[in-house]
Amino acid sequence: MQPTPRSVFTHPAQFLAFGLGSGLSPKAPGTVGTLAAIPFYLALSLLDTQAYIAIVFAAAIIGIFLCGEAARELKVHDHPGIVWDEFVGFWITMIAVPVTGLNILLGFALFRLFDIWKPWPISWCDKHVHGGLGIMLDDVLAGVLALACLHLCVAWIG
Repeated sequence: MQPTPRSVFTHPAQFLAFGLGSGLSPKAPGTVGTLAAIPFYLALSLLDTQAYIAIVFAAAIIGIFLCGEAARELKVHDHPGIVWDEFVGFWITMIAVPVTGLNILLGFALFRLFDIWKPWPISWCDKHVHGGLGIMLDDVLAGVLALACLHLCVAWIG
């Protein structure tokens, strides 16, 4: 069992890194964190594509600090409860995708598939890039792969 910080609900960086507390789930915190990202995606989807991308890019950059800080405090690289990277990875998956229940479900499934499976180059980054950048990078790449697949699915279905 990984240690959990006492400061999740008192330290802003921990609170965000732990996905507003969703990463504290005892079972499948990455999946729960991705689910917790959906309402934020729905709010972001109201923006134009450029604003959406700018906010997601900023969230990824901020995530390098947040996730690195959380890992340093816990003395554990990529603690399972750190799920800000899942938030950002899911938001990347959903860039410029029409907002429908089916697309959200497909995006969720594709992102979780790539995040768990970690095909190359995700697996290489997961093993060789450390700190906050490493925590974020594998989920960013999973999001990019899921984004490409989701756009192919949307084009094929629609």
